[in-house]
Amino acid sequence: MPAISMFFGIIVYLYFFDDERHKLPHIHVRYQGAEAAFSILDGTILSGKLPISRERLVQAWIEIHREELMADWDLAVKGETPFPIDPLR
Repeated sequence: MPAISMFFGIIVYLYFFDDERHKLPHIHVRYQGAEAAFSILDGTILSGKLPISRERLVQAWIEIHREELMADWDLAVKGETPFPIDPLR
């Protein structure tokens, strides 16, 4: 499960071969012990919970990097290493 980005205490992961549980492109996010999975397609939370301020940061980051996230998703579901993606600044 490679970390593909880190910003404001948030760590973003893509898991290898992870297309069974949620059935759509998604990322996993950790922040101070909290965890959530977000849809890459629209930024909705699929499972888990983050503080609302961090949830909004992740959703903004997804919006900015959707194309890169989809390319990384395609790599990860094939078991290939995804590329790092720039953090929010």
